[in-house]
Amino acid sequence: MELIKAFVVGGAFCAVGQLLIDKTRLTPARILVSFVIAGVVLSAVGLYEPIREFAGAGASVPLTGFGHLLAEGMREAVKERGIIGIFTGGLTACAGGVTAAMVFSFIASLFARSKQKM
Repeated sequence: MELIKAFVVGGAFCAVGQLLIDKTRLTPARILVSFVIAGVVLSAVGLYEPIREFAGAGASVPLTGFGHLLAEGMREAVKERGIIGIFTGGLTACAGGVTAAMVFSFIASLFARSKQKM
């Protein structure tokens, strides 16, 4: 049942993204930024944590989960360090995921060559 919940919620996020691509003139970059901001806003008003608890990876893996992670990191850092936590909390919270993405991208680049599109 956990897999179904993750699939449905993650699929709903993807469907919203696809609708934004199809029905608006927003660029993919703006849509991606909007998803991160939506995660921050939903986290700030207390709605994202129940979604994440319900859907697990279906809510924590998409970009909205990244926004939630940034917001939660800042919230915790502000509790611990005060106002300086605004600047350090988000970076500290997401450092592991960003580092993993960079390392795996580098490893993939060792085995694959990019090609120009024509």
